Amino acid sequence: MRKAKPKKRVILPDPVYGDVKVSKFVNHLMYDGKKNISYEIFYSALEIVSQKMKDQEKSALEIWKAALDKVTPQVEVKSRRIGGATFQVPTEIRPDRKESVSMKNLIGYARKRGGKTMADKLAAEIMDAYNEQGGAFKRKEDMHRMAEANRAFAHFRF
Repeated sequence: MRKAKPKKRVILPDPVYGDVKVSKFVNHLMYDGKKNISYEIFYSALEIVSQKMKDQEKSALEIWKAALDKVTPQVEVKSRRIGGATFQVPTEIRPDRKESVSMKNLIGYARKRGGKTMADKLAAEIMDAYNEQGGAFKRKEDMHRMAEANRAFAHFRF
């Protein structure tokens, strides 16, 4: 590579919990630079989660982190052309990409859900992910199943 690697941008922690992971999640949730609206959606979703899951001894933030861990994939398949044929090669995912993929899946499947507000949909998706159900969890399971099915091509890893 000719140029130097670009510097990683420092993401500041969020104002309520002081957590960088929350800021990253809100950045993924944000549309058109409307970060305040994203924060409102996220915090109200956590409020809904804490109301609906009162029997849990964990706080809403801990439930959200556990849900995020449960939808985080460990391996993915990448297309690789070898001698005219395209193989789906299973590869391990870098830690920063794991976090990003899990956040994007959680938000994407929350957006697809039926519900009144985005906060309701996000809260429902978080609770489903925590209980190992829902679209985001199913997506992770599918990614792992694809990698398992194509394990024979693992030696093509790059």
